[in-house]
Amino acid sequence: MSSTKPVDNAADAFLNPHDGVAISFWIISIAMIASTFFFFLESATVSRHWQTSLHVGGLVTLVAAVHYMYMREYWVQVHQSPIVYRYVDWTITVPLQMVEFNLILKAAGKPVTPGMFWRLLLGTVAMLAFGYMGETGALEAWIGFIFGMFGWFYILKEIFTGEAGGVAGECSQAVKEAFNNMRFIVTVGWSIYPLGYFFGYLLGTVDQTFLNVLYNVADFINKIAFVLACWSAAKSETK
Repeated sequence: MSSTKPVDNAADAFLNPHDGVAISFWIISIAMIASTFFFFLESATVSRHWQTSLHVGGLVTLVAAVHYMYMREYWVQVHQSPIVYRYVDWTITVPLQMVEFNLILKAAGKPVTPGMFWRLLLGTVAMLAFGYMGETGALEAWIGFIFGMFGWFYILKEIFTGEAGGVAGECSQAVKEAFNNMRFIVTVGWSIYPLGYFFGYLLGTVDQTFLNVLYNVADFINKIAFVLACWSAAKSETK
């Protein structure tokens, strides 16, 4: 038998105009859907070797859109952080974003080795796995945080001083700018998540309402703007 208590007011099961978190979930989910349509439609207007990059970008926003719909409903019904949904979303979308670094360099005609992809994937798996285990209690919270940070730093090392960063410096101005913007998002934009883990989960100085709005805004920028950088390079190179 379900232990969920029925709401006294049926309207409480829907979007409350005073619930800023739920509204932010709604806005992001619709923005992700709109972005998906945009990227897939725009893929037909760029050179063939850039189309895969936009297709992968469309998958990033599509997966995020589906998960945001579930996260929105979870928040409306439970009013707690949808931790599992977020990590399932990140487990799919973050590796796809790492693939984008490989794709835009290949589209630009630069030789990149399979090792670059595997190093970025390794950093991603470590970052997300340790973060999830720390936040769900499967691992001591501080240990999960520290090892998760090591995974993120490993990604940053690759895109700044590793093979990816070195090859990007040899690309055209449009590709170089796109790569730098993507790198900026992974550095600055992604910093919001460990900060939320540290101040919200470890120290408990930030409440769930503020934290979820912050994560939602971060995802809006870190996913949509990330793929827009790829789209900008694709359009410039096609011209």
